[in-house]
Amino acid sequence: MKLLLQFVILFAFLLSNAQVDDEPIYMDQKPPSLVPKVFAPNLISTSNEYEFGSVFNKKVTEFYYGVSVKGKGEIRYSQLVGDSWSPPKTLFVHENYGYNDPFLSPDENRLYFISTQPINGKGDPKDYDIWYAEREGNGWTQPINAGPNINTEWDEYYSSFTSEGTLYFSSNKNDNNFDIYSAEFNAGSFQKTQRLGAAVNTANYEADVFIAPDASYIIFCATRPDGLGQGDLYISFKKDDGSWTASKNMGNVINTQGHELCPFVSHDGQYFFYTSNQDIYWVSTKIFESYR
Repeated sequence: MKLLLQFVILFAFLLSNAQVDDEPIYMDQKPPSLVPKVFAPNLISTSNEYEFGSVFNKKVTEFYYGVSVKGKGEIRYSQLVGDSWSPPKTLFVHENYGYNDPFLSPDENRLYFISTQPINGKGDPKDYDIWYAEREGNGWTQPINAGPNINTEWDEYYSSFTSEGTLYFSSNKNDNNFDIYSAEFNAGSFQKTQRLGAAVNTANYEADVFIAPDASYIIFCATRPDGLGQGDLYISFKKDDGSWTASKNMGNVINTQGHELCPFVSHDGQYFFYTSNQDIYWVSTKIFESYR
């Protein structure tokens, strides 16, 4: 009898875990396997717009993403209200300036993004800078420029963070060639930027960087001679000595003849989101093991 009871308990535990693993908590979507699929078709990824640059919060109750409308970016969001996700709403949009590539700070009290808005908020669009808005009640403040330690007279693109607050982003301030940089956040401000080494940066284009919260791997978009299309996603892993493995093309499971960009991994580490063919895709992060 005791053995039977133990078996029942074990079976219930395994069944419970299976249900949790398969639970469609990401906007009520069925989780993907090792084969990428379009994320939230007809709700987020639509046939008539270009969606990119997506991010969930840690509790999976907020979703932010970029949309290109007539060539100009805007940021939209959806949130879990009760048991249902709200229809997407526009958070940042302007008739003259673009906003895109949203990403939450580690404490989720800031929403970072890029924009062509001038610092004074007036005049013609300028180069892309990294900006942020601070959480205020149930909304966000007006955009705040991330400052001169990050932004230059050139373009700064796509931000992501380690759990300790180090910012990773790309810039073409080095001879107009996009490379990936990092900057620590101390005493309320970003410190001097550091350009990543040759395992990541080359003479080619490298941008759209996602850094794992524990800094164990990095994923980014690059255009290189071994690429499959207009822009491919590459991955590199942190070695025990703190250096990076030579970055590796993620292959034709992820990359196509088109443009793959805007990587993001969910905070639970289970799902990899990225943009392909002007839609947002997702796939199980178990696929990462094939690149080690």
